[in-house]
Amino acid sequence: MKNNLLERLSLPEDLKKLSLEEEKELCKEIREKIITTVAENGGHLSSNLGVVELTVAIHKVFESPKDKIIFDVGHQCYTHKLLTGRLDKFDTIRQQGGLSGFSAPDESVHDPVISGHSSTSISSALGIAEAMKIKGDNHHAIAVIGDGAMTGGLSYEGLNNAGRSGTNIIVILNYNEMSISKNIGGLAEYLSKLRIKKSYRTLKNTTRKIISSVPLIGEPISESLSASKDVVREKMLHSTLFEDLGFQFVGPVDGHDLGDLEVALEYAKSLGGPVLVQVNTQKGKGYKPAEKNPGNYHGVSGFDIKTGRLPEHKYDFTDAFGQALTKIADKDERVCAITASMKYGTGLQYFKKKHPERYFDVGIAEGHAVTFAAGLAEMGMIPVFAVYSSFLQRSYDQLIHDAAIGNAHIVIGIDHAGIVGADGRTHQGTFDIPFLTTIPNVTIYSPSNYKELESCLEKALFKDTGIAVVRYPKSGEASNAYCAGDYSIAERSSDTLIISYGREAGEAERAAEKLDCDFMKLVKVFPFSDEITSTISRYKKIYIFEESEYEGSIGQKLKSICPNVESHAINGFVPHMKVCEAIELYGLSEHQIELTVKKGVQNAEA
Repeated sequence: MKNNLLERLSLPEDLKKLSLEEEKELCKEIREKIITTVAENGGHLSSNLGVVELTVAIHKVFESPKDKIIFDVGHQCYTHKLLTGRLDKFDTIRQQGGLSGFSAPDESVHDPVISGHSSTSISSALGIAEAMKIKGDNHHAIAVIGDGAMTGGLSYEGLNNAGRSGTNIIVILNYNEMSISKNIGGLAEYLSKLRIKKSYRTLKNTTRKIISSVPLIGEPISESLSASKDVVREKMLHSTLFEDLGFQFVGPVDGHDLGDLEVALEYAKSLGGPVLVQVNTQKGKGYKPAEKNPGNYHGVSGFDIKTGRLPEHKYDFTDAFGQALTKIADKDERVCAITASMKYGTGLQYFKKKHPERYFDVGIAEGHAVTFAAGLAEMGMIPVFAVYSSFLQRSYDQLIHDAAIGNAHIVIGIDHAGIVGADGRTHQGTFDIPFLTTIPNVTIYSPSNYKELESCLEKALFKDTGIAVVRYPKSGEASNAYCAGDYSIAERSSDTLIISYGREAGEAERAAEKLDCDFMKLVKVFPFSDEITSTISRYKKIYIFEESEYEGSIGQKLKSICPNVESHAINGFVPHMKVCEAIELYGLSEHQIELTVKKGVQNAEA
């Protein structure tokens, strides 16, 4: 019977009663459940298939929720969810009102912290471990972090503090040679070298056994060899990075061998103090298409299980941006492109193919990317950093300190701006407008179609100074016409004006047509020109609708200039659901805009 163990067991408690063979059968059932669910709902496939055995072993050895298990990024926690009482709701993952695709403390006591961004797990686990130490609690805090996340600087800040902490923190470093795009940098090379450590240890243990068996002289020789092991290890491995930071190092361990995993984790658990366990896994394990192309199955909207066929890719803003930037770079050798391990996610594969010498992947290091861009700009280059809205949040200080104060001319292409859908609270692009508009020397464009995007990019590169931003959604080209200027206005002799920008402009424009109201589309959304402010001041009532957090929104800023403005934006964090569902829920759909404006007009006339 399918899912027999998953359905029958009381998890995670019953894991400790299972034989090794039963655990292997459970892993098969978990993989089948993940594959069938992601094929239907979309989600993160490769990363979750890669950690099935690892997650089962962690729950076998440790005792959640007394031991705190923290998954870095959190997108690889599907097995963890299935093992912690969420099987009956698993089919709802990433759907409105259903399970989150990431770690979510409001979902389960087995999720200690919310996790959706990279490189945070070690710091979170250390805080928990220090609190346990203060309270005399001998349980463990376990951070599960991939080598991709180790390209982020925050992970090293956590390691630096954790190694000398004396706490029961265990860092499980999941090495699979991938983040979203393939890993780059010195750490990736270092971890590859550590793969020989298993063979080194096997050779060492075999040699020790042989020598120790020699009568009379065997034990003294073995002890002498043991005394020199540090020298041998350092010569063979060239580095003792984690030991130097204060960690006891265990591994590498085969991340798909349950027996080896459980032995290694039991050993790490017994050591006391900070321990780092390196586990080698394969992304996409157990599903051939994902094994062959783990990057393609990192995050999917669904797929055909039998063939592995993914939905046909539809041209979107990401493609339009990448191709427009490449075309501009063909003509100007100063233009450079920067990504934080998101080549395909930000459309920069086009640029890399044509101009590899001006393409830079800095790893998951958004703060570094901004400061690096400022350095390029200092030398007369025109750097373009393409990044998701929610990930740009991680570089706020660098935007101020390293770019804005010196008026460095850098361009930022903000992908996934506005509501993003099923990824939910940690990935919504609703905060870039509020935090960017607080920084001096920032210009922001928000095109509503591909032609406007190309025009805005040209202006950002060659017309503007300081930080110039072009923000756009993943998909959802508005149907309204191209605007070559900073704004356009459709006048219908109305005393009511509706304003919007970006993807939302399409919803607002259609509502304005039905209501016979005037409509203004902003393309350059900040700062406001005198022409825009004088134009809107003529209207009796002004409504603005935008996919942005209300505090710090364009509407709030316009209201401070013109009291007749009524701002409709988003208050708080947007949960996971389809984009169209969120647009409707937050009053930003064509239908909801009609209702809002009609009600406002009726109240004004009453």
